[in-house]
Amino acid sequence: MPLRSRAAPARAVEQALKPVVVITGATAGVGRATALEFARHGASIALLARDRQALEATEAELQALGCRTLTAPLDVSDAAAVYEAARLCEAELGPIDVWVNCAMATVFSPVAELSPEEVRRVTEVTYLGYVHGTMAALEHMRPRDRGVIVQVGSALAYRGIPLQAAYCGAKHAIRGFTDSLRTELIHARSGVQVTAVHLPAMNTPQFDWARTHRSKQPRPVAPVYDPAAAARAIVHAARHPAREYWLGGRSLLTIGANMIVPDLMDRILAAQAFEGQDRPDPVAPDRRDNLYEPVTGAHRVRGSFTAEARPRARAFSAPAARVAAAATAGLIAGATGAAVGWRLATRSERR
Repeated sequence: MPLRSRAAPARAVEQALKPVVVITGATAGVGRATALEFARHGASIALLARDRQALEATEAELQALGCRTLTAPLDVSDAAAVYEAARLCEAELGPIDVWVNCAMATVFSPVAELSPEEVRRVTEVTYLGYVHGTMAALEHMRPRDRGVIVQVGSALAYRGIPLQAAYCGAKHAIRGFTDSLRTELIHARSGVQVTAVHLPAMNTPQFDWARTHRSKQPRPVAPVYDPAAAARAIVHAARHPAREYWLGGRSLLTIGANMIVPDLMDRILAAQAFEGQDRPDPVAPDRRDNLYEPVTGAHRVRGSFTAEARPRARAFSAPAARVAAAATAGLIAGATGAAVGWRLATRSERR
């Protein structure tokens, strides 16, 4: 596995004193935005992703910011490759301080139209990729008794939506795995910390290259946020690792409402989230997807929804997130109850 390390000479000594960060899925969307944000904070960065050309382009952006880099063209479903990248990062850049798991894959499709192979592939990348990255990080962090692992999660780790069952299942699995790991680290009184940043819908290229069985191009469920907002939250979480962060009011609303009125959420999503994930444009017959191979030449930070993307979002840490979510969900439940009561009273009067 060819890996390269290059330092900007003028800042090589200064950078040696800066944190070393590993990012999976580092060449597009939130992963690439996060790499740029860490670079602005002076970190040395190892970039892990499949597409060699995209790795070189991302590396060039970081180099322009004076960042020491190492690139690893690999698939995170390959545990041995991830472990080897971690070892070479330690040798070339120094001890790993922060590991960010961000690589993902998805398929837009009803469950009835998914193949077992597609579900397996999404699981291997989106769930097992996080497991491999976490375990590779622990191999180096635990002996030193320090380090931070950041799991880039989603509101969909708490609330599944139609057409993304494989992805939602993987995100739920990441949350369960992370919770188990956290308890083990607490039991061991370990200095290694694990945190999660659960995101709302983001304006990333995934909607332009994810596999779909729909007749129309996929899109994120509105509202949509800019990847730079996620990157800032991830860097903050790495520097101030709380149990988890929920990014944006929509994440609070989605998670909180699902805690209190899951049946209502089922019905709302059943009514709104099918067409809510469709663009007007039909899927082209020659559309490429990145489920098994990268889509070369399409890697960038932002996707096709820049015009509507919100530039900023507040990150709520636990327990503040849970208090706010409970309050939000309580309001929803109260409003729902009031609406139902009004309808019943109206029907009674008509009788």
